[in-house]
Amino acid sequence: MLNVKNITVLKENSINSSRRFTLYYPSDSSIRALIVYIHGGGLLCGNAKDLPELHKEKLTDEGYAILAIDYPLAPQAKIDDILEDIIDSINNCFELTGLRSDLPLFVWGRSAGAYLALLASASDKLHLKLNGIISYYGYGFLCDSWYDTPSPHYVNLPIVEEGSTKIHDKEIVYRGDIANYFSTYIYARQTGKWKDLIYEGRDKYFFLLYTLRAVDSLPAPLFAAHSTGDTDVPYSEFIALCSKYHPDKFVASIPEHDFDRNTNEPETVELLNKTIAFISNNI
Repeated sequence: MLNVKNITVLKENSINSSRRFTLYYPSDSSIRALIVYIHGGGLLCGNAKDLPELHKEKLTDEGYAILAIDYPLAPQAKIDDILEDIIDSINNCFELTGLRSDLPLFVWGRSAGAYLALLASASDKLHLKLNGIISYYGYGFLCDSWYDTPSPHYVNLPIVEEGSTKIHDKEIVYRGDIANYFSTYIYARQTGKWKDLIYEGRDKYFFLLYTLRAVDSLPAPLFAAHSTGDTDVPYSEFIALCSKYHPDKFVASIPEHDFDRNTNEPETVELLNKTIAFISNNI
């Protein structure tokens, strides 16, 4: 039986006075590790409750607790504030959950969440020791200009006008439901303005501070999964991760980005089994 605990934290001097987290944990409370989960959405949409039930059930059945975290969304929040919020959540994960601080700790992200997990892991502001980093179709090198040129996949969708996006909203939000916020991401990819919406400043500092280009090594073993036919984050990002950090890896030959959301597919079950093996081998 999967247990769920919703956590709300009121915090002074934060971007938002209220921050929400969701903890998934085994029914027998014999927790073997804590996984901090970071959702995707291109930093422009999404929320911490996007994990499929199969993922939560299989991981908690193995004795792993999952702390799913929200973070402030762009473009109202920029990458520096987003990353700082992520790192703060990871640094305080044991206090937030009330779990033992000596538990093995993993960070796991899907898509943009994996980007944030990788950047947070490499940051000297992260004070906790990690046992492993898990990247599902993530990125960190921003190679081949896919992030600032129109996406061949998204330009084939109905054109999204700027006026129908959340770009000009003033309030910073921590959860952006797909129905209302995904159009902002489509607009960003159709116009090639994604980087401009998440970052303000010189390109030199973006590539230095918010990519892995200057990161020679990661502080913990890496598990990386990607599809060769990814329509959103190019497979070249996976190749770059593998070439530099030599992770345990999983490759699917599926023409989709977040291929694991199809939980009836054998590739999803195999991916989860390999993720569980990676965690078990690094506890």
